[in-house]
Amino acid sequence: MVSLRAAMVFLRCKAVCSENGELFRNRQVRQFPNPGRKEDKSMNNTMISTDNLVKTYRRYKKQEGIRGSLKSLVRRAYEEKTAVDHISLSVQAGEFVGLIGPNGAGKTTLIKMLTGIIAPTEGTIDVMGYYPNDLKNEFKKEYAVVMGQKSQLFFELTVNDTLRLFKEIYEISEETFQQNKNYFVKLFGVEDLMDVQVRTMSLGERMKMELIVALLHNPKILFLDEPTIGLDAIASKQIRSFLKEINEEKGTTIILTSHYIEDIKTLCRRTVVINHGTKIYDGATDELFDRFQRNKRIVVTYDSPTESISLKTEHVSILTDEPYKKVYEAPRENAKSLFAELMEHEPKDIVVEEEEIGIVVERIYQQEER
Repeated sequence: MVSLRAAMVFLRCKAVCSENGELFRNRQVRQFPNPGRKEDKSMNNTMISTDNLVKTYRRYKKQEGIRGSLKSLVRRAYEEKTAVDHISLSVQAGEFVGLIGPNGAGKTTLIKMLTGIIAPTEGTIDVMGYYPNDLKNEFKKEYAVVMGQKSQLFFELTVNDTLRLFKEIYEISEETFQQNKNYFVKLFGVEDLMDVQVRTMSLGERMKMELIVALLHNPKILFLDEPTIGLDAIASKQIRSFLKEINEEKGTTIILTSHYIEDIKTLCRRTVVINHGTKIYDGATDELFDRFQRNKRIVVTYDSPTESISLKTEHVSILTDEPYKKVYEAPRENAKSLFAELMEHEPKDIVVEEEEIGIVVERIYQQEER
């Protein structure tokens, strides 16, 4: 049974959601025709389709100090910021697509438009046959969003009460609820956490619960915005394993944004790269990293002070040269010989790291400029 507190929270949430939905509908600006329900896209398996999608923000600027504040009372200065710049995108049913780029590239803004949180400024957008910013209940039951830095859980409730609350919000039948709950609880291995208050859980445990809540109503599309942020290596690996199984077993279409190369390389066959609001790459993930990820970084630690090592491997850069720690960077084709050479000096630990996504994106951007 859901507690009285949970029931009160649910009723309040439902009232606020209804009220906010009306506000959204009254405030939205239609920039183009054919919003709302359109023809069924499931016939050609196209789940997401955008054409020349643009989102421009108008933001207020003020000079420093009291004088600037007084001047702004008479004449306000604004500037326009284009967060998404003419992006065209098509995603088929069952795809697992990686969406990468540096901070401020426009990834989260694009996801917000695809889920109807904000309306586009220009262009056309179609998600499962709906215009997202209409915020129709039928549409909202067809997708789910998980953001690593924002929680949708009720921290005062237990997991069982939280799931029961979302069952009522999404109007899930008891039979479907029990089937999905049992499936995901077993998949994530969280049987012993179901009667535990959410606020007492670790970050990794909470992320598992976020995914269960998001998948409870069988969404056709799952949007993930940095789901592994802040997680340790073991928890991140578990989350990746769960997502891969959900995509393969349930056929759920997944859009994943992440700054971790391992997330993208492990899960996504296709990757879209965005920089300064513009799409600069859309293709196979393997091809992307084969072409633009040129170097590997090797981090070596020692039990005792170690002097600089004279290396035979060519084209090696020394990034850190300390008595107990040394960091080297070498072309991918030379990494194997460098690794073998460093092992001869009996290190305490040695780790091979991939180049950061930001470096890969910068190389793609520089090539596009040429």
